Amino acid sequence: MTKKSYLLDTNVLLHDANSISCFQDNEVIIPLPVIEELDRFKKDGNENGRNARQVTRELDRLRQQGILTNGGVPLENGGHIRVVVTRTSGLEQLPQELRSPCVDHHILALAIQEKRCQNNPVILVTKDANLRIKAQAVGLQAEDYETDKVSLDNLYTGTASLDILSEQIDSFFRDQMLSYGEDGLPPHICLNMKALDNPQQKAIGRFDFRQKAILRLHKAPQEGYWGITPRNLEQKFAFELLTHPEIPLVTIVGRAGTGKTLLALAAGLYCVTETEHYKKLLVSRPIFPMGHDLGFLPGDLEEKLTPWMQPINDNLDLLLADENMRKSRRRHQELRDLGIIAVEPLTYIRGRSIPRQYMIVDEAQNLTPHEVKTIITRAGEGSKIVLTGDPDQIDNPYVDACSNGLTYVVERFRNNPLAGHIMLARCERSPLADAASELL
Repeated sequence: MTKKSYLLDTNVLLHDANSISCFQDNEVIIPLPVIEELDRFKKDGNENGRNARQVTRELDRLRQQGILTNGGVPLENGGHIRVVVTRTSGLEQLPQELRSPCVDHHILALAIQEKRCQNNPVILVTKDANLRIKAQAVGLQAEDYETDKVSLDNLYTGTASLDILSEQIDSFFRDQMLSYGEDGLPPHICLNMKALDNPQQKAIGRFDFRQKAILRLHKAPQEGYWGITPRNLEQKFAFELLTHPEIPLVTIVGRAGTGKTLLALAAGLYCVTETEHYKKLLVSRPIFPMGHDLGFLPGDLEEKLTPWMQPINDNLDLLLADENMRKSRRRHQELRDLGIIAVEPLTYIRGRSIPRQYMIVDEAQNLTPHEVKTIITRAGEGSKIVLTGDPDQIDNPYVDACSNGLTYVVERFRNNPLAGHIMLARCERSPLADAASELL
């Protein structure tokens, strides 16, 4: 099998600090301008800065094993890595329109140089769509970095239909469970069962991998979960996962208006104040503006965070609402003062340990896979983490619908007994919101 040479753009290394080792036994090429760009990013306090520093440390470690700019250095996975510099006139190899001195154009020139100097296929790997277009225009092969990408068309829904016999459904209602030893069902998948010999006979349940059985859903409280009752089948499944203490990780994906945040908050308050499985409800979300940023905001930390956390506060106000909205807000603040609810940004979560808390991360589609890993690894003994989001509403310029942290977790945890997932499809916010989701 012919080996390939993959020339990496800076954004690939910033997206995944371990990308160097993700190309099997092929050759990895790092252009010198990419090293220069990493040097500019390494002082940043965000994930780009952390990844830049990690890549720099790894390259420095490899440098001690040999000269990177000559024959290169072997990698542990059987591959090879080289750092390349321009040996020809550089930008003169490019069309006149691409000769302006910028990093992208220098990378293109180096890729053309490598293509002319070796027999192996040379592939430019970049997450910049415009650079991929330019590369193809000058006769280069270019690809996106797809190691951590998830196909939305095949994204796990957390539900399935199951055709069984009518006597099995009778047994399910009689025994509150149905033994199901066949392989292939993911843990905690929610099932919509229908009798083959009587299509009118139906039942719903959740597959329990430990008992190898389909269990009936827990009965919802008569007054609902903090006044919220499920409006459709998927919301019933969501409450089952959200309130189950033996499922420490739950992911909920759905378009705008499907009730992701409201369901999670209602279930969290129920589990903290009613069942008392957790001592606190911690709610957070990444801070990304939609459209033009307003810049710095006045006031102390709480005042600065208010605009970002207002969507969460809106849902809390709805859960705590009565005839007097002023009283609702007072109850909202009382719960905070009692330590039952905490609304915090994700900015300072690194290094924390979060035991016995019900943690909701809203708008998780704006997180990178590394950021989601950082959050989930904060979970202490007895904690539950709920990630909610819509992959079609991404404000983070460094991720897309297929490479964000939310869909990454859904796919990686689909067969893990510690996690449950549900996809909400039906908009319940209002007829107008439903029409907007469909038509706009």
